[in-house]
Amino acid sequence: MDALLLARIQFGFTISFHIIFPALTIGLASYLAVLEGLWLRTGRKVYLDLYQFWIKVFAVAFGMGVVSGLVMAYQFGTNWSNFSRFAGGVTGPLLAYEVLTAFFLEAGFLGVMLFGRERVGPALHFVSTIAVAVGTLISATWILASNSWMQTPQGHEIIDGRVVPVDWFMVIFNPSFPYRLAHTVTAAYLATALMVGGAAAWHLLRGHDNTRVRTMLSMALWMLLAAAPLQAVIGDQHGLNTLEHQPAKLAAIEGHWERTPEGEGVPLKLFGWPDMKAEVTRYAVEIPRAGSLLLAHSWSGQIPALKDFAPEDRPNSTIVFWTFRAMVGMGVLMIALAFWGLWLRRGGRLYARKSFLRFAVAMSPAGLVAILAGWYTTEIGRQPWIVYGLMRTADAVSPQHSTSQVGFTLALFVVVYMVVFGAGTAYGLRLIAKGPAGDEAERPAWGGPGETRTPMRPLSAAPEDDQVDDAGSRAERAKEGDRDGH
Repeated sequence: MDALLLARIQFGFTISFHIIFPALTIGLASYLAVLEGLWLRTGRKVYLDLYQFWIKVFAVAFGMGVVSGLVMAYQFGTNWSNFSRFAGGVTGPLLAYEVLTAFFLEAGFLGVMLFGRERVGPALHFVSTIAVAVGTLISATWILASNSWMQTPQGHEIIDGRVVPVDWFMVIFNPSFPYRLAHTVTAAYLATALMVGGAAAWHLLRGHDNTRVRTMLSMALWMLLAAAPLQAVIGDQHGLNTLEHQPAKLAAIEGHWERTPEGEGVPLKLFGWPDMKAEVTRYAVEIPRAGSLLLAHSWSGQIPALKDFAPEDRPNSTIVFWTFRAMVGMGVLMIALAFWGLWLRRGGRLYARKSFLRFAVAMSPAGLVAILAGWYTTEIGRQPWIVYGLMRTADAVSPQHSTSQVGFTLALFVVVYMVVFGAGTAYGLRLIAKGPAGDEAERPAWGGPGETRTPMRPLSAAPEDDQVDDAGSRAERAKEGDRDGH
């Protein structure tokens, strides 16, 4: 391995961690805004209890997202200095706009959202939750504008070997930006819905059947039913955009090596093994003409073939062929879960069918798996370009780093990330396993002076097992004392 490959692996490794946590914060922030809005409108305490439960998970995900994002920014200057020198005139301001808008908005209201429930009124707290949710969406907008420009660059000139923006509207609203933004945000909502629904199903399987758990599952499945089919439509439109602007990527995704004769149509390869050296897809299982129908929306439509491009300009079809199918496969299972839930709901069996609940638990990480698979497809499919058609990845890496230096930092990242984010993920799962608060009689509603409250601090939410046992023992002793006294 050379320094270039190790730098690419390092960036891919760190971004794989980073993309998961912002996706969850985008979905959870909007979910929390909906929960608090429903509580204010209906007065039903179940929504407030779910808000107080999921805000702890949101806080953990938000913290890990911020930490992992800092590493990403530094890598542009350390491992990819030539890229920063070439394209910094576009990517630098876009990242700065994210800080000036989304980051300041989130930072200004996050404290009120997490810790201000006892200090501000319900209306102001709701405004804070909405502000944080909007901030996550604005952050995604700027980040995806930058990434989309790297995929389909426009609105610039190259002067003295550097990119100079000449039309910021064209830079931001480049050809792939609307599709990428819609696809990514919808994926974040799907990942959150699957996580919430999986948590509810897990609690139901353990016998924790109550209004809060049922509401979690019901809301998650309604979101899944709305978003999963919509995501398929968005993905289809994104594919048409890719066919127009990044034809080599589409050819690699389909493992399509040679053009078919006019009028015959392109088959759809369901499975196979693209061999980059032999320039053929081995063991292909095909459906005649289905490729033309799905990819070109025509019975005999044609798509570009990999052999239309020079070998050095072809993406690695072996990888993106399978990452794309992993993403699509997860999407099909999401749609199946949504409609199965709808069928059970109509029959009044949604919360009791164990096979369905087990499927929901198994699908809980599917949204995150699909996000990672889609991201790999997007980024690896862009190769060998870091800015499509303008700068090759090999020309973007920092020239002064040796293989041993990049290899050492990569190994260090693996160790630190596994410890830090492994611990954070384990704690987040522990919060989910703890479950929402109990029955309505156990806790008051919004709260007032002197009322007992559930801690809003995330690190106070999951007590140690021995603490739970001690509290239970004290409660039993108190009950025994009451009986003896009477």
